[in-house]
Amino acid sequence: MNNFKPTNHDRRYKAYVNVFGTTQLHLRNPYIIAWWSAAFPGFGHLLLSKYIRGYTLFIWEILINNMTNLNLSIVYSFNGNIDMAKEVLDPKWFLFYIPVYLFAIWDSYRTTVDMNKVFILAERENANFSTYSIGALEVNYLDKRRPLMAILWSLFTPGLGQLYIHRVITALFTTSFTIVFVYFSNLLVAVHHLFLGEIAHATQVLDPQWLLFIPSHIGFSIYDSYVNTVENNKLFESEQRKYLKLNYQQFRVKMAKGT
Repeated sequence: MNNFKPTNHDRRYKAYVNVFGTTQLHLRNPYIIAWWSAAFPGFGHLLLSKYIRGYTLFIWEILINNMTNLNLSIVYSFNGNIDMAKEVLDPKWFLFYIPVYLFAIWDSYRTTVDMNKVFILAERENANFSTYSIGALEVNYLDKRRPLMAILWSLFTPGLGQLYIHRVITALFTTSFTIVFVYFSNLLVAVHHLFLGEIAHATQVLDPQWLLFIPSHIGFSIYDSYVNTVENNKLFESEQRKYLKLNYQQFRVKMAKGT
């Protein structure tokens, strides 16, 4: 059960704590968010906690990218095999891909600018919000965690860093697609052959079309878990500071005045 009931006097809240995670407003660099959308459509929106839009663009990227063989074409281009890069690229799907890709970048930038303005207003209003949530499935509460641990767990397996800071939905989504990318890219099979000293065979079993999804996926998991750990810590300190001022500082002033 949530311990906070909103009132009609509060227009904006800096955060919302529920059993699935903590959603909060904080200042973000629009160019950084746009860059993540360029790296992988959907990531910029997920960093903004725009989950429905983010997941839609993420799945769209995987679907259309595979239909166009875009990653495979990129690999051939990096190897200097331009003719093969052109041959594997499907123009029908590629031209379908471009507008949504540009939209993801533009919309994430625009949304970041707007949400920064909303955060400034919410910060000035400084309305009360729930600091913990208890339900049948989970318990979530504001506390301080170590950003370095979020980075380390994300390096081991993308999604674990989000679990560490209780971003449950993002963690499940990130972990699930980590399994998909690793499985279809044959990454672990290649590692197995590499340990056996079969380097040529390890290279042959890799599927570059799926393998190229993994670096961006790992990078996003690290960045998302780190930034949200830092911002959750700031949110905890801000809420604690306000609580102490309201409940202790005023009491000490009254005691000093003898009232």
